[in-house]
Amino acid sequence: AWSIERPPGDTAGCTFCHTSSEERCSTCHQRHQLDPKVARRAEQCKTCHWGKDHRDWEAYDIGLHGVVYQVNKWKPEQFDFSKKLSDADYVGPTCQYCHMRGGHHNVQRFGTVYTSMGMSMADRGAPIWNEKRDRWVSVCDDCHSPRFAREQLQALDEAVKDAGLKYRETFKVAEDLLVDGVLDPMPKDLCPDWSGQHLWSLKIGAYHDGEAYGGKTGESGEFRMSNCTDVERLCFESVGYFQTYIYKGMAHGSWNDATYSDGSFGMDRWLVNVKQNASRARRLATLEKKVGITWQPEEFWKTGEWLDELTGPYIVKNHPGKTIFDLCPDPGWLDTHHAPAEEV
Repeated sequence: AWSIERPPGDTAGCTFCHTSSEERCSTCHQRHQLDPKVARRAEQCKTCHWGKDHRDWEAYDIGLHGVVYQVNKWKPEQFDFSKKLSDADYVGPTCQYCHMRGGHHNVQRFGTVYTSMGMSMADRGAPIWNEKRDRWVSVCDDCHSPRFAREQLQALDEAVKDAGLKYRETFKVAEDLLVDGVLDPMPKDLCPDWSGQHLWSLKIGAYHDGEAYGGKTGESGEFRMSNCTDVERLCFESVGYFQTYIYKGMAHGSWNDATYSDGSFGMDRWLVNVKQNASRARRLATLEKKVGITWQPEEFWKTGEWLDELTGPYIVKNHPGKTIFDLCPDPGWLDTHHAPAEEV
């Protein structure tokens, strides 16, 4: 949705991977070459799997496994890429060794529980995920004991749970501001979101009822990175960036990345910022009420040269009364519900 909302020039990095490269043999095997030895190198994944909201490469590269790979990758006796993944004799794991074990191309099969790149607050240790967890341990015990592998998974769980606590507290501060009429501007005072509606950007899925959030019960908002209050943007970055750093870092053995590189420390900082913003907003609202000021959001929240290029204003202008869900021929791919566990 972040790509749909914005003009093409803003999303070159999105469309490069999600359209031109996604699910093509040549993305990993390289066009005109198609050499398995090339596709087995971890850098092949780096083209797409890096960045602020899916920090896979950085987490691997900074972590212990990535360091072992980088200092040994040119030594055939340490990394023999001519061997198949199923019988490779590597001194350390690559992305492919763990996620494509035996040459299996369903990367999610050998991965942790997906849940929106780690942003969703799922209990990854729940019994429903036992098979996936056991499968992951079976990869780790090529080099480590199963007990060690399960301890690392437990450490991942605890780190993600702590991150969830921080985000819920961050979100609650923003939610209370909105319900109390202090969050500025309100959804109706913004240009329409990417779907052509005026829903609160943090009202994701059918988790919140009431007209205060805009829209009807069950209608979903979408995270905004722009044209929203600073509080909402900080909420987005806290879960969309920093919580993902924690999840990716812990899952790839990059514990320092999960903590120092804007992981836990980043969530701490953004929680403080959100609380500070909320305190100022409430004090200002109290003063305005006392002196009789009825504030109205400036017009620049609703329209502007760049805002006019977004999908939401285009829909409202050219298809009044419609949303992207009405216009999309197959809206199922825009469904906000997660896939059933057995499909993940």
